[in-house]
Amino acid sequence: MELSWYGQTCIRLRGKDAVVVADAYQSVVGPTGRGLTADIATFSHPDDAPLPRAKGRTTRDGSTHLPSSLDDAFLLDGPGEYEIRHVLVNGVLTFRDDRRGAELGRNVVFVVELDGIHTAHLGVIGHLLTEEKVGEVGSVDVVCVPIGGALSATKAAELVAQLDPRIVVPMPVDEADKDGRDPMARFLHEMGTTDAVPQQRLSLTPSSLPSETTTFLLEQRGKQ
Repeated sequence: MELSWYGQTCIRLRGKDAVVVADAYQSVVGPTGRGLTADIATFSHPDDAPLPRAKGRTTRDGSTHLPSSLDDAFLLDGPGEYEIRHVLVNGVLTFRDDRRGAELGRNVVFVVELDGIHTAHLGVIGHLLTEEKVGEVGSVDVVCVPIGGALSATKAAELVAQLDPRIVVPMPVDEADKDGRDPMARFLHEMGTTDAVPQQRLSLTPSSLPSETTTFLLEQRGKQ
């Protein structure tokens, strides 16, 4: 499986059976998707910065326009268990704040099983998980976690510890927190990572997963 990051919370998982793209908002990947195609498209939350006068296919609640390159993708934007093209996907309802969505609304964590690897895409989750929710997410190998925004760097590290993955992929969504500090630098400090070098993509197999939790930094692809 190959994992790439396209900015904000947009992640692409390319496997043998299918390609899965998470959070491919038009405002992130551009109105044509810059050639970003997929068999399955997941959306953890509505687009916060939709393009003006956007056209084309939308999510079920009409809150997010898909890039035109994803018109043929199977769309998932709610909780539940799915099987598409031999790919198992589990959507777990969470929230974008620590008040059960009262301030920022809901979020869906999607766990994708592709090429024998379980990847949890946390979207823009804004809270730690209850024991029940940890059980719903289940055992995962890779966690894509948002850094900045409603979830502080310290809470993000605690959330990773709750899920105990083998690989962590941070997704910076804000360059600075409310105090002007760099949340990514703080997160890497919390994770004990000091020498991670950004790379274009991750190529993973079950046998190549590290024995201990390891953080990988990815370069943003398709950046204008």
